[in-house]
Amino acid sequence: MTTQAEREARRLEKIRKEKERTHLLYVYEREQRVCASFIAGVDEVGRGPLAGPVVAAAVILPSDYEITGLNDSKKLSEKRREAMDEIIRREAVSFGIGLISQDRIDEINILQATYEAMRLALEQLSPAPDMILADAVTIPGIETRQLPIIKGDAKSASIAAASIIAKVYRDHLMIEYDSLYPEYSFARNKGYGTKEHINALKEFGPTPLHRKSFIGHFV
Repeated sequence: MTTQAEREARRLEKIRKEKERTHLLYVYEREQRVCASFIAGVDEVGRGPLAGPVVAAAVILPSDYEITGLNDSKKLSEKRREAMDEIIRREAVSFGIGLISQDRIDEINILQATYEAMRLALEQLSPAPDMILADAVTIPGIETRQLPIIKGDAKSASIAAASIIAKVYRDHLMIEYDSLYPEYSFARNKGYGTKEHINALKEFGPTPLHRKSFIGHFV
């Protein structure tokens, strides 16, 4: 039978390993802090769905301590994402959210819409960043120094924080939209092309939330 002392030892070991993992996630921030005071991580969510906006977030994390538990939003459970979203919003130096609608996506294409969302998110930061860490892209139209990081949401604390903020914000939006269009199960699929979503699209046709440039194969 496991003793209380053994359980406590395992709990402390789990905390130690999580702090160690988080510390490794700050490697880019520590490197860039030599020449930058305010480092912003930028990420987006919603490039692939058939419906709803694309959302980007930008986050400047504190420079004097590390927020334990940060991770790529895709690697966190919904409950853990919600908890980390609250922590990031409370502890961040600054954060911003950019949203580009499905109509704008149809007008300028998803890549340009993603860049536009990222620029909007960055514009909301105060103080303005003097270094930007982005997930695999260099954002056009930005004069601030940038460092694109492949799979950055799994390698940079700031990008991971942005991925969480963007994901939770967009998920909440899609849950709200579900009450307007319950046939499409947006609360479950978040606008992505699941079988039930595609079947509903074929049966009921597109809503104003659908991206016309994405659904040509189905309607």
